[in-house]
Amino acid sequence: MRKARAVFLDRDGVICRSEVRHGKPYAPRTLESFRLFPRVGASVRLLKRAGFLVIVVTNQPDIGNGLVPAAVVEAMHAKLRGRVAVDDIRVCPHRQDEGCACRKPKPGLLRAAARDWRIDLKGSYLVGDRDGDIVAGKAAGCYTLLINRHYSEPRCAAPDRMERSLPAAVRHILARATRRR
Repeated sequence: MRKARAVFLDRDGVICRSEVRHGKPYAPRTLESFRLFPRVGASVRLLKRAGFLVIVVTNQPDIGNGLVPAAVVEAMHAKLRGRVAVDDIRVCPHRQDEGCACRKPKPGLLRAAARDWRIDLKGSYLVGDRDGDIVAGKAAGCYTLLINRHYSEPRCAAPDRMERSLPAAVRHILARATRRR
């Protein structure tokens, strides 16, 4: 049986807006502040039409840090699922200092999804907006795309491609997938 191809999407800064303070992005902390970027639904539909699974992989340390109840994050994800046909949402709820295997930049979320969904990671893509996303995608063997939000954080990881938005990243993925057939 042939393995599936997937596009892994980071949540904050790729699918929904982050609050940027002093050049650093922060996840929304309330359901009211959880706002999707334009054309996310259409972008996901294009990926699914091309045969990709679409899986959200997100660090949510505000849960582990006690700043956001898990129920609020679950409500955000219910809102996301109600508007966008993603196949799965994988969450690392741990604090930054817990040393878990699922927190990006480690590839645990991607590898667990690959096992559960029978995904060929080498034929898959990771779209993120921060270094940790790119490092995780590369460690899992995915082609990586960085949505450049011009944060003031240092950038050390080199993505395979840089784009300005999710729709632009999806256009590149679809063009590249067509060439590789």
